[in-house]
Formats: sequence, structure tokens, C-alpha cells
Amino acid sequence: MDVLSDAVAAMRTGRPHSSRRDEYAPWGMRFDASDGAGFHVVLRGSAWLIPAEGRPVALGPGDVVFLAHGRGHALAGALDTPLAEIRLRADGTWPRLPSSARKSAPPDAVLLCGAYLLDRARAHPLLTELPEVVHLPARVGAHRSLRAAVELLGTELEESRPGSDTIVSSLLDTLLLYILRAWWLEGQRGSGHPTGWAAALADPAIAAALHAVHADPAHPWTVGELGTRAGLSRAAFARRFAALVGEPPLAYVTWWRMITAGRLLREDDMPLRLVAQRAGYTSEFAFAKAFKREYGVAPGQYRKRASQDPADGNGQAGLSL
Repeated sequence: MDVLSDAVAAMRTGRPHSSRRDEYAPWGMRFDASDGAGFHVVLRGSAWLIPAEGRPVALGPGDVVFLAHGRGHALAGALDTPLAEIRLRADGTWPRLPSSARKSAPPDAVLLCGAYLLDRARAHPLLTELPEVVHLPARVGAHRSLRAAVELLGTELEESRPGSDTIVSSLLDTLLLYILRAWWLEGQRGSGHPTGWAAALADPAIAAALHAVHADPAHPWTVGELGTRAGLSRAAFARRFAALVGEPPLAYVTWWRMITAGRLLREDDMPLRLVAQRAGYTSEFAFAKAFKREYGVAPGQYRKRASQDPADGNGQAGLSL
């Protein structure tokens, strides 16, 4: 997997959900803070996004906003509209609109909204470095793949057909990657001076080393070997990696191995010795010691807790976006 896909997959838990909504003036919704990340797309009409902090953002047709940090926010047709508290059902679906809200005239706004449940305990910097609100305005010729995914998702939600459950879930995963790609690899590039992980991914040498680590975390990596992959001397590579990624190369390797192990324990029932091998440990005892140091619990206990978490079962419980 590439670094962006890997980072998202490691943080994601359960299944995402989404809904298409028709809104009639006056309308306004307030969403509580949650453990998830959410998005809103204006398919038709206009809306205001009102973040927990900062100025409201005017949204037009085709605009996409992504809220990575799960902070409360509001969405409304006008800034002076009273806001209704929106709470999802236990299964993560939207409450039905009252019948009085459905009119014969076209809706004032058509929205596509969705949410993802994330494991923030081991959040990857690719996501933690995102701003409070990622706003991707609609522009002719911009983010064509993202627009195509939005159109497909909107159609599936409007016209429920056989296979829609699987198609919608897959499209939501795809949409998340397109949103992040548009922000990191296209939006940041426009500034001419990428910073943080955007700079790390834009640097061919460091990106090559990161891809190598993510492709094979179990490999006994050394700074010298990673430097060779990057086409740099050992010392030059170590300096550049630490400057862009924020920590030394082998510290990142160890951290990513633990993230990989945590994901395997949550999502797979393979024996612990195989999880240890996938994480680069030849000794199950050494792996268990390192895992407990990182997570605070033994691998077996971590797996048991994950299996008992109702949010991990269907990805729906507790979401409020």
C-alpha cells in the first residue's frame, strides 16, 4: 500500500456511513463533537458551514468540506437560522425528516453527508496535521476524480438498487482518499511551499523511504539501507528524514510496526506469533513487551477489547456526524 492509503486504513475502524438530504428553508443543523471524521458536499443550492472555532464558510454547488478532527460544527441555509440538534440513531442512520418538511417545490439545498470512525489513539500525522476545516471549492477541471466519486455516491444513495450497501461503503472509502489526495497532493502543491507531511510526500527521496517501510514493515530496516533506497548517504538521509517527518527514521519504523500490529489485532484473528512476524519481531515475547510499552496492554488483551467494542462491529455506534 502507498503511504496515504496505509495511514487511512490503519486509523479507520468499522464501516463508514452516509446520507443524501433534501433541505427546505429555513433549515439548520448542529452536530455534536465525536470520535469520527465527517464530510459534507453541496450537490445543489448553497449552505453555510459554521465550525466550532473560526469564521463561517460559504458553500456552493459542488463544494466539499472535510472535518478530520471530530469537533462540533453546524450546517445551515442562512447564518441567522435556528439550529436543530442532530443525533444519529444507534445504527448510525439519519433520523427521518418530519413529513411537514417535505414540500412539492424543489429543495433549497441537496446535501451529501457522511462520517468515518477513526482510532485517534494512534493517529497518523497525515491526518492530525489537517486544518480544522478542509474546504475544496468546486472549480472547473479541478479534482475530477473526487467529483466523479461524489456523483457516483450521490446516485447510489438516491437510487437504492441491489448491491448498494457494498457499493456505498466502497465509494465512501474511495471518497476519503480522494479528499485527502486533493488536499495534500494538489491543494498544498499550489502554495509552492509544502510543509510537514505534505513536504515529506513531495520529497522523492523521503517518499521512497516511506513507501519502502510501509510496503514491508517487517523487514529489518537500517538507516543505511533506507538511505540507499532514498539515494542519499546515511547521514544526509537521517537529517532530511528527521526534518520532514519529525522523528528519526528507525523511530518511525518502530511506531509504524506497532500501528500495523494494532490493526492486525483488531481486524484479523491470526495467531499472535504471526502478528509479531508481520510487525518485524522474531520473538513473540519481544513483540508483546514492545506492544505493551506502546499501547499499555498486552496484545491479547488489546484484541479482546477491540472485539468487545460495539463501534468496531459495524462502524455506526456513537457517530454524530
